[in-house]
Amino acid sequence: MEKPIAVIAFGGNAILDKGDDGSFETQLEKAKTACREMLSILHKGYDICLVHGNGPQVGNLLIQFEKARDIIPVPPLDVAVASSQGLLGHMLEVSMRSVLAEDNMEKDVACILTQVVVDSEDPSFKNPTKPIGPFFTKKDAECLMEKQGWKMVEDAGRGWRRVVASPEPKKIVEADSILNLLDNEFIVIACGGGGIPVVRDYGNKGCYKGVAAVIDKDMGGELLAEDCGADVLFLLTAVEHVAINFGKPDEKWLDSLTPDEARKYIGEGHFAPGSMLPKVEAAVEFAESAPGRSALITLLEKAKDGVAGKTGTAIHQ
Repeated sequence: MEKPIAVIAFGGNAILDKGDDGSFETQLEKAKTACREMLSILHKGYDICLVHGNGPQVGNLLIQFEKARDIIPVPPLDVAVASSQGLLGHMLEVSMRSVLAEDNMEKDVACILTQVVVDSEDPSFKNPTKPIGPFFTKKDAECLMEKQGWKMVEDAGRGWRRVVASPEPKKIVEADSILNLLDNEFIVIACGGGGIPVVRDYGNKGCYKGVAAVIDKDMGGELLAEDCGADVLFLLTAVEHVAINFGKPDEKWLDSLTPDEARKYIGEGHFAPGSMLPKVEAAVEFAESAPGRSALITLLEKAKDGVAGKTGTAIHQ
């Protein structure tokens, strides 16, 4: 009998948060803590595929690139995303192998550098809104907009930042390789940061080329979960449940939602863009992709309890 598959998507701040010292030693220790929680889902009888965010890490890389601009060429954004995939994938693979050894479990691990196809005509390319990288003064921002062709916006009084497109993921280039590894019971790390964004280059026989964009890791994880026939999609976040009227006197935590109920709350504006909204949207899309599929939104440390239906917000038909 085939084991059920769980795709687990969690944020890059699980490895590097604002209060951390930023050292690789600290990140590695937090990666091990995260992997121990993932291992608990493995013990529930699932094969698992991990999808990590990369916001803090790719932000740091962009700062490093900018500081070194006068010494070495600044790589394009898709290369920065790829760099963060390699960085975090390495740490997570090392950490997962370490916790498997602690557990005396014989299981192999593979990290797949993952390209994700987006539509070059996606509306977000004409209206980029995703802020990334360092803050600049207005003077420096005006210079960068002129020289680099960037779109930049003032960000909540903290300075000016570059904004880029965040297009919808359409296809995972390495999907067959990922599925093959899961079929052979590997723990797979894939679609890091939502995936390296690529588009078709029809001037070069339809081959892929990188594009300046970032993909939401929850939506990338949802597409991966569909492609590998996952039974459950875990969308891990900073709260144990999804709430409506969040932070208000009539705040209400939700244990279970149908896709229709979730869409109703989305329409009423209950979920913040860039925070809970993409998680709920990804959960709805996955729950409706095939009969019997469900998505769970909860805390990293509560994920194993969510398998047993004891915590989190489940979205299913």
